[in-house]
Amino acid sequence: MKSITIEGQLRTGFGKGATRQLRSQEMVPGVIYGGSQEINFYAPAAAFRKLVYTPSFQIAEVVLEGKTYRTILKDLQFDKIDDQLIHIDLLELVEDKKVIADIPLKFVGASKGVKDGGKLITKMKSLKIKTLPKYLKEQIEVSIDNLELNGNIRVEDVKLDNYEILNSPRIPIASVVLTRQLKQEEAAATPAAATAAAPAAAAKPAAAKPAAAKK
Repeated sequence: MKSITIEGQLRTGFGKGATRQLRSQEMVPGVIYGGSQEINFYAPAAAFRKLVYTPSFQIAEVVLEGKTYRTILKDLQFDKIDDQLIHIDLLELVEDKKVIADIPLKFVGASKGVKDGGKLITKMKSLKIKTLPKYLKEQIEVSIDNLELNGNIRVEDVKLDNYEILNSPRIPIASVVLTRQLKQEEAAATPAAATAAAPAAAAKPAAAKPAAAKK
């Protein structure tokens, strides 16, 4: 499980004035909750980049006055004007306390439908799960080997030990659809089949008409 280290300081000043001063020094205020107490801290904006600007799921080890807190990212706030990070919420990992997290999906294998000319469409990038901290992992692997043309893999098809999946079970997470080329080939094949059937129909002798009754 990947982790990054963030070195910060405990906050002593609060309010809008203190917050503006931190941001003017390129510091980002944050909160760590979920443990025995809520902790307010701040750290350089640059220290959060590897945690915030990545699709990877990671553990953030926040070091404050010699004590390390193992956390995961829960929420972010950005400035509406310049899009800079202005606040971060972290959840402390407690050994015997389950956490809710979004774990990225990784699709592995070779789809039968893709081999037949279809296109793989991924509809979800992550799953929301509930588990103990010791079972957290960087990604959830989903095999697509048996995924056929016009087939779907749904949330309910993902089986994971020690994980409770919180997404709706019927939501598709990946599918294989017909490509434009396959659609064109199918469209071309339909008139061709109709044309081939026409001569056969024409070759059949016409049914004899019943003789007209004599008056």
